[in-house]
Amino acid sequence: MKIENFFSELKRRNVIRMAGLYLVGAWLVVQVAGTVLPMFGAPEWLPRSIVVLLAVGFVPAVIFSWVFQLTPEGLKREDDVAPERSITPQTGRRMDRVIIVVLVLALGYFAFDKFALAPRRKAALVSSALPNESKSVINAKSIAVLPFENLSEEKANAFFTEGVQDEILTDLAKIADLKVISRTSVMQYKSGAPRNLREIAQQLGVANVVEGSVQRSGNRVRVNAQLVDARTDAHLWAQTYDRDLADVFAIQSEIAKAIADQLQAKLSPNEKKAIEQPPTTDLAAFDLYSHAKSLLLTAGFSVTGEPDLRKGIELLDEAVKRDPSFFDAYCQLAYAHEFLYAVRGSDHTSARLALAAAAVQAATRLRPDAAETHLARAQYLYYGLRDYAGALAELEIARRGLPNDPRLFELTGYILRRRGQQEEGLQNLQRAVELDPRNFYTLQQIAL
Repeated sequence: MKIENFFSELKRRNVIRMAGLYLVGAWLVVQVAGTVLPMFGAPEWLPRSIVVLLAVGFVPAVIFSWVFQLTPEGLKREDDVAPERSITPQTGRRMDRVIIVVLVLALGYFAFDKFALAPRRKAALVSSALPNESKSVINAKSIAVLPFENLSEEKANAFFTEGVQDEILTDLAKIADLKVISRTSVMQYKSGAPRNLREIAQQLGVANVVEGSVQRSGNRVRVNAQLVDARTDAHLWAQTYDRDLADVFAIQSEIAKAIADQLQAKLSPNEKKAIEQPPTTDLAAFDLYSHAKSLLLTAGFSVTGEPDLRKGIELLDEAVKRDPSFFDAYCQLAYAHEFLYAVRGSDHTSARLALAAAAVQAATRLRPDAAETHLARAQYLYYGLRDYAGALAELEIARRGLPNDPRLFELTGYILRRRGQQEEGLQNLQRAVELDPRNFYTLQQIAL
């Protein structure tokens, strides 16, 4: 068949009309689903699944329109319909009318999104992501711990450096008298590149920043840290620690306490105890954990999210195998399984959910009263079982020990919005953004 004859046959069988109708209709469905589904608390993986299903369905729809024809007696194979009994011209005209209607709806949605929804999104992004004095006076006890520079000769120690910085940040975040920015928001300010500390502090809504470096060589480690008042560029405190590698966890807690002391933050006995508790006694397990946590941190925002998640789970499995008492690793492991199960939705199976439950049980067995345990339970109840009342109760307990964890406020906001408590839900999401101002996903949720 010549190409011009083939094209004419495509038009006669209404294949081109069907392709156009399918594409326009699919675009409209995707846009509406992306806007409406989050309002009703649909699982995060559902909009992505709709896109995949519509993409997969395009080719079968086109083939179907080529092979079959609509007749007064119903659908029949094209070869079984005599030319004089064919109603493809009438069907084509009906399809033209449907295409026009769908195009009008698509243009209507486009205009609604551009002139009604987009301004709301922009206002929320500007309001939440750019703290300024007109909104509130910046808390003098607010702080961001920026990524440390890896000075080790082996660049493979980069994950170790990230782990040290993250542990210092995590220790500071346990102090209720401080406002500490989440790692998700500080990770983009990579070490080694020129930094304008005043500008970074304004973007994050903090008064102070911490910079540092880590050098690991054999059984020795050198950690340098400095606290800067970004409003005045004044160096408030600096210290270099040169010790045995086994002392790295003591160094982390000492840095956190020294910074808290410089900012005149009050530490409760429980906060002091939590800061001084080392995550593990096995440095190899800590390396595995630090590597996994770095992978999990970016898994939700990158095209390599799925492989990164699975690699992170492998590393965490190795970490808890080396140290079965590694509490924090179990908490991360539970969340990684839940992310695959519910957020990405790529492994929505009972087996995956059982792995998450096992990790939560292990964390509960090790430290049943820890705030992190209650957060792990809340995430499991929310993502795994959709038990919103149970998750909310666990979050309330977790908040007492994790005053600066944006995940608590984010999850609380989602649950309250599901219950119709829109104002309270929005307040919690805004608090999450204060602690994690560069988290685009949370900002997007506020804008909906």
